[in-house]
Parts: sequence; C-alpha cells; structure tokens
Amino acid sequence: MDKQSIDTLLQKINDSAISEGNDRVKTVVNRIIRDLFYTIEDLDVQPDEFWTALNYLAEAGQSGELGLLAAGLGFEHFLDLRIDEAEAKAGISGGTPRTIEGPLYVAGAPESQGHARLDEDGEPGGPLVMRGRVVDEAGQPLANALVEVWHANHLGNYSYFDKSQPAFNLRRTIRTDADGRYSFTSVVPVGYSVPPQGKTQQLLDALGRHGHRPAHIHFFISAPGHRKLTTQINIDGDPYLWDDFAFATRDGLVPQLKQGGAGDGKQYGVSGEFTLIDFDFTLFKQRDNLQDCDVERPRAAA
Repeated sequence: MDKQSIDTLLQKINDSAISEGNDRVKTVVNRIIRDLFYTIEDLDVQPDEFWTALNYLAEAGQSGELGLLAAGLGFEHFLDLRIDEAEAKAGISGGTPRTIEGPLYVAGAPESQGHARLDEDGEPGGPLVMRGRVVDEAGQPLANALVEVWHANHLGNYSYFDKSQPAFNLRRTIRTDADGRYSFTSVVPVGYSVPPQGKTQQLLDALGRHGHRPAHIHFFISAPGHRKLTTQINIDGDPYLWDDFAFATRDGLVPQLKQGGAGDGKQYGVSGEFTLIDFDFTLFKQRDNLQDCDVERPRAAA
C-alpha cells in the first residue's frame, strides 16, 4: 500500500469513534499507529513477524521485564535527555546530572536522620562509606532533604524482588542534618546483568548487544520547593563503566574511590579499612515554566 492508501485507512479507523474520547490519548495513539503502519509497509513486515513481536511484548509483560526493556532500548535515557533540554531552555545548567531510575525502586524504606546503615544481612563485599551534602543551586545546604538510596547485593539482586533478602536490605531513606549532610555505610556494589534466559536478553541477542550494567547506586534526592533529582553514581573501574546496556553512565556521576584507613570509619560504625566516596547533590528550585520532573509511574511499595 502507498502512504495515501494507508492514510485513507487510518482516517476510516479514526472515523469509527463513537465519542469524543481523550484528545491527548487520541493524538499519541493515532501517531503511533500511523508510524507502525508505515513501518510495516516500508519494511515489508510479514504477519508472522508482527504476531511474534506482539507475543514477545505480552510475554515480557508477564515476566515483569518491560521496565528492563525501557532501559535497554534507550527510552529512559532519551526521556532524561528531553528533561535536560527543557531545563537548559529554562536557564538551568550544571548541578548533579540526572540519570535513569530503573524498575527496582521500592517505596517505604526505613528513614534515618543524617546517617544510615544499608546492609542488613552480613552482605559479602568490601565495606563502603558514602557521604556528602545536599545543596541548592547557590551551594547553600538543604536541611531535612530526603536522600533515598538503593542498590543490588553481591549477586546483582535487589531486596523485595529477591525474597531471600530482608525486605529493605540495601535500601534506606536518609534525612539530611542541619548542614545538609548525609552519610551511609554499606558494601561496595558489583555489576550485574539482565536475566540471561529472560525476554530482555532475548531481544538484546537479536540486536547483537549485551545486557550488562556496571556497579552503581541509585538515588532519589528531594526537598520542598526544589526539583526532585533521580540519579545514580557508578563505581569507577568497572569493566562496563562506559558500556552500560541502559546508557545510564554520565559525566559527573563517577566519583573518586578513596581508601579509608583503620580507625577512620569509627564514626560510621566501620572497623578496618574501607572504600570512601564523597559526593554532593545539587537541587534546583522549582520553576513555574517547567513541567515537574517527579515522574509518575507504577512503583513497588512495602
């Protein structure tokens, strides 16, 4: 079919509506359908290929991997770049880079004041202390800001989704002190991969791509009157540091790993040597001319 015939068919489909519906939904869905019809025609997609793709998406949904696909196909990174662009047009630049949330946040992690210990179950791995401040765009400390932090265990698994771990292992919410300071102790995370037999890896194999992520730690940083920051830091030296299947590594999010000596970690409940990360987060004030960057999406809660 030529484009004119496809457009005639699309108009027939649109004319079948029996009510006004939702203008925004109609605009987005009709555009997607048009582009897919064009793709099918231009690439001569056969019926068995179409149904294979549709069944693949159904199976990916049943296995809970659509969030991984959104990251692995670059959608999450693309959405971040669009927010960056909107902020730049509004005069916001610099500060802490944002990067993807991923699909494994869980609301309701226990809250601590100033400092928290993340590991609950004698987690294998080298001890880690991460500390810093939450500041505004002028560099002034933000007291009572929330630092929500989560990362995977030594097997690349996240608590709540991995029922072998305590419910909030390696997850905490930290409220900054009067000087905007936060700190936590944990273990140095390791990199991991998507499920090797899962639907995400199946598609990545067909695309000739890997499904590895470098070691990283996730954060939500928020304070009243400021734009929420979704980000993560990466562990320097990981072999996939700049080859993340989810495209989440960004300049400014690879802090220096320092070595803390025996006795230096006493105030954090650490004995012996440990890895130390110093990292400050910058939040920008809310802007009336910018859409809220606190993204509404389904999330687990415990």
